[in-house]
Amino acid sequence: MASCSLFHPQTKIKPFNQNHPRLTYHPPTVISCSFSTSNPSSPPPPAAASKNRRAADENIRDEARRQRSTTNNTFSAKYVPFNAGPDSPEFYSLDEIVYRSRSGGLLDVQHDMESLKKFDGAYWRDLFDSRVGNSNLFWAERFGKQFLGMNDLWVKHCGISHTGSFKDLGMTVLVSQVNRLRKMKRPVVGVGCASTGDTSAALSAYCASAGIPSIVFLPANKISIAQLVQPIANGAFVLSIDTDFDGCMKLIREVTSELPIYLANSLNSLRLEGQKTAAVEILQQFDWEVPDWVIVPGGNLGNIYAFYKGFKMCHELGLVDRMPRLVCTQAANANPLYLYYKSGWKDFKAVKASTTFASAIQIGDPVSIDRAVYALKNCNGIVEEATEEELMDAMAQADSTGMFICPHTGVALTALIKLRNSGVIGPLDRTVVVSTAHGLKFTQSKIDYHSKEIKDMACRFTNPPVQVKADFGAVMDVLKKYLGSKAPI
Repeated sequence: MASCSLFHPQTKIKPFNQNHPRLTYHPPTVISCSFSTSNPSSPPPPAAASKNRRAADENIRDEARRQRSTTNNTFSAKYVPFNAGPDSPEFYSLDEIVYRSRSGGLLDVQHDMESLKKFDGAYWRDLFDSRVGNSNLFWAERFGKQFLGMNDLWVKHCGISHTGSFKDLGMTVLVSQVNRLRKMKRPVVGVGCASTGDTSAALSAYCASAGIPSIVFLPANKISIAQLVQPIANGAFVLSIDTDFDGCMKLIREVTSELPIYLANSLNSLRLEGQKTAAVEILQQFDWEVPDWVIVPGGNLGNIYAFYKGFKMCHELGLVDRMPRLVCTQAANANPLYLYYKSGWKDFKAVKASTTFASAIQIGDPVSIDRAVYALKNCNGIVEEATEEELMDAMAQADSTGMFICPHTGVALTALIKLRNSGVIGPLDRTVVVSTAHGLKFTQSKIDYHSKEIKDMACRFTNPPVQVKADFGAVMDVLKKYLGSKAPI
């Protein structure tokens, strides 16, 4: 087994486990890895399949220029009103600074699919494989078998990234476009966002790298210290505002309509173009086999639509032959989508979000509600919720099997547990849980849980340190008792 394949975010080989029943082993072809096995006489791994990769001295931009010079293509994209057809009379260049349609609705990035379809699925698979650099897709073998009776459970660790969350995927696209607009002398002085933590971290880091001022509106006393320090460290202009995320979102939308500040929230559909690449990564990491289920935590609800767009585009271009079913899961303390789903999609009402350990999805009036509903309806999707105790217990259970997840992933795992217990998700279903942020951003919640300092919560899976005297005999007694409880039956 290659020791580096499971944990490095930029490893250029697919994660694998040679014992997994449905996953093909791909030996390393780009980096050097040491192999170890309990059976020294085992045959060597099979030879690697050759891939059409870029030369070592060629970056993606240079490759794109080379492709354009040798390929007669007319790829293009534009903004159109959300859910508009391919012949919409209203459209905007991606170089325009626009966030809403004339009617006030959401916009979407629409690609010229006819031009893209001139190339078959094999072409696109080879192109994506030549650019592989995915975040980790982790086989959650022990958690799946021990708690769910599943052998094909995976966790997509989007939090193993530059600023520790999936928001990096969207922000690198958005800030790249802002950089282009500034070079075109468009009226953009800075980039701003409202945030529950992760968006501001990604925005501030990429803006700092590009030398672009970033402005962040944060709800006061509602995000973790680890999240707060990221935009501060990256030089963002941070406003701590005495309101919740929805209040911050309202303010940033008003401000960006008056000042030369480019809006970076997922109301801006460029963000979703970057975030949808996580769906492509999942397919690529499964050798273009489609999982049965993908479970995504939802707050402002742009991400569930981004996953849908990614899977849908791959399906339309012939990279895969079907779509997975999507599950969007919310904290019960901030669950407008769940309530809408339970009403049969008949009565959407924004809610006043209550405090939740899953602070990044503590949103009661999601901007992308229409996008999320569209995605779920078109993939036979499901919406679930998780109470505070459920999400914290799920997080602790996952951590006990070697993961170190965020509370939002605990929300997603709670949905999986419920759907597995009800028989909706079967024991053999290949299921991917999307982990949206790194657990190190939320250490205080873990400390509170294992210290049993959370009011009205049993904390059933707590693992506090054992206090023992500095005495050999006392230490031996404690260790013998512990090892006796762990002895195999």
